[in-house]
Amino acid sequence: MTLLDFEMKFYIHKLGCPKNDVDADYMAARLIAAGHDPVKTPESADSVIVNTCGFIHAAKEESINEILRLGQLKHDGNLKTIYAAGCLTQRHGDDMIAEIEELDGAFGHGALDSLASAVTDQKKLTKSIRMETRKLGYLSWKNRYIADDLPYSYIKISDGCDRACTYCAIPGMRGKYRSRPIDSIVREAEYLAENGKKELILVSQEATLYGYDFKEGVSIIPLLKELDKIKGVEWIRLLYLHPTELHQDLIEYMAADNKTLYYFDLPLQHINDNILERMRRQVDSEEIYKKLGMIKEASDNAVVRTTFIVGFPGETQQQFEQLREFVADSKFDRMGVFAYSPEEETDAVTYKDQIPESTKNERLDELMLLQQQIAFEANNNLIGSVQEVIIDSVDDEGRAIARTRADCPDVDQEVIIAHGSRLKTGTITKVRITGADGYDLEAKPLEDTK
Repeated sequence: MTLLDFEMKFYIHKLGCPKNDVDADYMAARLIAAGHDPVKTPESADSVIVNTCGFIHAAKEESINEILRLGQLKHDGNLKTIYAAGCLTQRHGDDMIAEIEELDGAFGHGALDSLASAVTDQKKLTKSIRMETRKLGYLSWKNRYIADDLPYSYIKISDGCDRACTYCAIPGMRGKYRSRPIDSIVREAEYLAENGKKELILVSQEATLYGYDFKEGVSIIPLLKELDKIKGVEWIRLLYLHPTELHQDLIEYMAADNKTLYYFDLPLQHINDNILERMRRQVDSEEIYKKLGMIKEASDNAVVRTTFIVGFPGETQQQFEQLREFVADSKFDRMGVFAYSPEEETDAVTYKDQIPESTKNERLDELMLLQQQIAFEANNNLIGSVQEVIIDSVDDEGRAIARTRADCPDVDQEVIIAHGSRLKTGTITKVRITGADGYDLEAKPLEDTK
């Protein structure tokens, strides 16, 4: 028999971060190479793969609930098997198989061949298939699967993390930091561009550390320059910049006239020195202020997106107020806030001075309300201005959904163009902002496009 005799229809349910989504695309490409067909809904699949997230408690709960929900299709429909992959299975695959009756197998990072074999044979496994994190190599699979017609795509430039932040379990799930070779990234970027992707969004655990583990010790700038040469790519967005490693040369490159956007995704997590030290962030408030000043000096157009954690063990009301004042003074262009989540196998979970959930949520709401006021005021100030946008989609009613250079998909705001029927997905065009609706902007198209 040939592989095609075992052809199965599969559906991959993506959960978690963009890095996890890229892994799911590699899984799909491997399954296609084994002779199986991707389908758009779980109801029409023979096999469903849930690509889980294990980052924080809420993400774990969502992963388990989705497995249970989709597992019901085994009782109600044609679904034959349901498998789990991703970060949660890397940590708890055996427990998941033992405790979730609907689950037919669990696969850790990099187990693409084993996953393809299980789907082919419709196996039910009693043990998870995973590799020790210290042995994990960089995960890729030839030309990855492209499941959508969006004008952007995430592309991983490294995996793993060498930092030991006391709240984060990622090193235990993803292993040591492993930069991906430049030629491998460029080949995938060219493939994405050939398939209509205009914006490349570079993701990793820490982009600013890219290349440090190579013998030649390269930085990320040579990679950005190679990607800049690719025909069809218009925007390059760089995510996850650690403030400690954000140096002047990279700031100047991102602020210069090239395809890399002046979008500084800089997770700061806090501003109080004591909290930063307990988090083991390897940066203090003085360094944070210095890096923000360097960005502002490099470009008046620079956009800073950041994230903060509130309710970290031991965070006093005074320390929270310091963070609040910092946010009020800094007026970040984009900002997210998380309530601290105690994660097993991290140092912070053992700290005795844990903060009550109610206090965490109160602080989160207070900080997000402050940022909402900042964001709404900034949007109102944009009314009447001309902005360059990329068109992500156009619906049947002729409404176009777009983003400015200052906005990353999935996490930032959108520009709604009510009469954009003549616009096509992937078009980069100029629009006039006519209104603001909370976090989103309203606009009308101008004539000049590219």
